[in-house]
Amino acid sequence: MSRPSQPKHTTADHNGVSVIQSQTHASSALPAAAGGLQQVPQLIPANPSGAGGKALPPSKMKKPPADKDSEEYRQRRERNNLAVKKSRMRSKQKALDTQQRVNELKEENERLEAKIKLLSKELSVLKDLFLEHAHNLADNVQPPAGTAAVRPPDVCEQSERQ
Repeated sequence: MSRPSQPKHTTADHNGVSVIQSQTHASSALPAAAGGLQQVPQLIPANPSGAGGKALPPSKMKKPPADKDSEEYRQRRERNNLAVKKSRMRSKQKALDTQQRVNELKEENERLEAKIKLLSKELSVLKDLFLEHAHNLADNVQPPAGTAAVRPPDVCEQSERQ
């Protein structure tokens, strides 16, 4: 019921490009009335000893060497030299901008640290004034003569329970 497969037709493009070819296979799944043949496309490399079947990106493809005296070569070198100069200038400018930002942040940090010291001193002075004032108030407040000292309510409640 199955027929032997037909031979492959191999053709390679003259540019080294792989060509898709069809090969006829026998198929037991198809009825004999349908012929039992199926076309299967296959990718055949033009150069079987190539780089494992992987295509090279355009940047890796070999270009014919340009004549160093040609106008095209001179223009490409000039464009490349300008691009390199521009790239280096951007890099230097970025480094300068970064250094300037570092210096600004250092100055701001020093200002903030000085402000912290000043505010800490002010807080210490205000605490001392508050404590001194509270101490003076406690010394100046005395119960009036002939009256019992007023105890806080929680002390009164504790003494009554005992």
